[in-house]
Amino acid sequence: MRVRRTVLSTLAAVALVLTSLGAVTAATAGPAAADPCGFYETGSDAYYNHCTSDGSRVVIKVGVALAPDYERCVAPGRTWLGSAGRIQSAHYAGRTC
Repeated sequence: MRVRRTVLSTLAAVALVLTSLGAVTAATAGPAAADPCGFYETGSDAYYNHCTSDGSRVVIKVGVALAPDYERCVAPGRTWLGSAGRIQSAHYAGRTC
């Protein structure tokens, strides 16, 4: 009986520590998850988020449904590319602008 209480106490302590760590991770990961780096879509819009701390502008290649792909120069931060139904992808083209 004593061994069982010790095991349960240990499991409870581990669960408490893991829960605490999970709460800290969730609190710090929230804002970053809202605007991930690179191409992403919401329910209706497509975006490219250029994550940088040096202020550089980069060229991205944008893939478009039923139209020619194109290149675009984007500044740091989030850039709206168009509707999610029209824009298929976007990626860094390997150069600055």
